[in-house]
Amino acid sequence: MRTHWRLFKNFSRPVSTAEGLAMDDTLARSVAHNQSPPILHLYTFMPSVNVGKYQDIETALKLDRCRARGIEYSRRSTGGGTVIMGPDIVALGLGINVDYPGLKKGVGGVFESLSLVLIRALKKLGIHAYFQPKNDLEVAGKKIAGLSAASEEGRSLLFHTSLLVDFDVALMTDIMNTPLIKLHDKGYNCFSQRMTTLREELGRNISIKEVMEAVEDAFEYEFNIHLKEDAPDEWERKTVHRLIDERYINPEWIFSHKHPRARMGVGQLKSKGGLLEIYLSLSGASIENVLITGDFFSTSEDVHRIENALKWTSSRKENIEKNLSSIWREDMIYGLDVPTLTHAILRAKENQIRL
Repeated sequence: MRTHWRLFKNFSRPVSTAEGLAMDDTLARSVAHNQSPPILHLYTFMPSVNVGKYQDIETALKLDRCRARGIEYSRRSTGGGTVIMGPDIVALGLGINVDYPGLKKGVGGVFESLSLVLIRALKKLGIHAYFQPKNDLEVAGKKIAGLSAASEEGRSLLFHTSLLVDFDVALMTDIMNTPLIKLHDKGYNCFSQRMTTLREELGRNISIKEVMEAVEDAFEYEFNIHLKEDAPDEWERKTVHRLIDERYINPEWIFSHKHPRARMGVGQLKSKGGLLEIYLSLSGASIENVLITGDFFSTSEDVHRIENALKWTSSRKENIEKNLSSIWREDMIYGLDVPTLTHAILRAKENQIRL
């Protein structure tokens, strides 16, 4: 007899940014604290944009253009970069225990395991996709989905992705501030060369419902489970409402992780783990303050631990590496190692000295 997972499904109406993100956060919480089996959430958003947990939203987006266009914006609880959402993009949230059978360990393992589900779903629809580290699904070199994850609820994990059924490239270029380092690193001169959609690949007007059903079938096959359509219980509904108030309509959450406005040295580096932006100030030869931002994957606890390990240490390379090595463990920041992070910190130091 196959294990049952719960399925929250909504293709009849797009949801607000606050509602969608709060519901996804609730998935992992319900698995951790409400004795729920894994929950798959399939839905679509109203026209909106959300940034990764460690990005500065005012730097990532042209907020005046978002407001003028009526585009909602917020910050999600998972890492990664800026994501444009809308009624022609399938949003997927999954709450699951990190020790669940068939789920590989670490952020990289999660991406690898769950990318197989999405690859199977796309194959059923007639599209041959593959996983491109650090966190993309691609078709012939073009992105068709981005993956994101966070694990901050004990042993419970939230996995996010968005499948591009259709996409407005003009909207993306109008409202986003994309660092040139990201475009230059990939060798692209416009977004249309980087992205593709299901409708473009298939040459037909595939429906949201058809895509969701393919995703459901793929999850059932890969994990040997049965998805049972369900609705949030009272505990989950209360959690959603609380998270909407505490996070997704709260300016303190939306505008957190601001880049410092004081004069600090900036070290920007495109790494295998994502875009790193290090802000650093010196007091003599010591690091007085340091802030780590970007579109990487980590936890708030680990980022703060790294920052605290660097404060008031000597800014010499060997001392930075020694302090980082004393606390470092694999995937503390996914795809990153101590020498790469040290390199970004030293860039920030050099720019601070020049100020």
